[in-house]
Amino acid sequence: MTVAIIRFGGSNCDRDAERALEHLDIDAEIVWHEDEDGLPAETSGILLPGGFSYGDYLRAGAMAAHSPIMDEVREAAADGVPVLGVCNGAQVGCESGLTEGAFTTNESARFQCEHVYLRVERDDTPWTAAYEDGEVIEVPIAHGEGRYEIDDDRLAELEDEGRVLFRYCDENGAVDDPSVNPNGSKHNVAGVLGETETVAVLMPHPERATLPDVGGVDGQGILEGFAR
Repeated sequence: MTVAIIRFGGSNCDRDAERALEHLDIDAEIVWHEDEDGLPAETSGILLPGGFSYGDYLRAGAMAAHSPIMDEVREAAADGVPVLGVCNGAQVGCESGLTEGAFTTNESARFQCEHVYLRVERDDTPWTAAYEDGEVIEVPIAHGEGRYEIDDDRLAELEDEGRVLFRYCDENGAVDDPSVNPNGSKHNVAGVLGETETVAVLMPHPERATLPDVGGVDGQGILEGFAR
């Protein structure tokens, strides 16, 4: 399979994602968002990487969401092609309607770069099948607009539908202490599914927790979802 990594002006995690996927023996190709050919014909997975597309003007991810290639991404997602949005890619995913909710300014109003713990909320999706339900993994974050927001009633529906993938927690999986929530995300949400299990967005960076030499491999299982 070939995973197309969409590079927007301001993307800066595309090469990290490419290297992490290739480390997992998953073929990856960086695709410029204005490429006249659009997505490669052999595309069987799509990753929207982190960074600062369009300098985060208007809202983070808002301008990239209107790039013509996102029409192709939405069509591919509707056809069952797996799509994963990471950090800025998660913001693009929400802004383009791939998933619900929005990622807004951190409660601290600061850019935060640190390691966090995530609790796996379900283990029966392509993105979480490598883990056990309730397992705690450690991955890094690096964002200024990572606070997940959504209407309370709709969030309750997403939770009932099992569409919350990860929550920020402590090393034992507890979510009660506000200090374990690095950005103030509602209900500690760190990642959610789209309308199908093949589409997901998350604010933490699994590609930065995949290469053993860089430190930590807890994110490998998420990226392996492309090969499942």
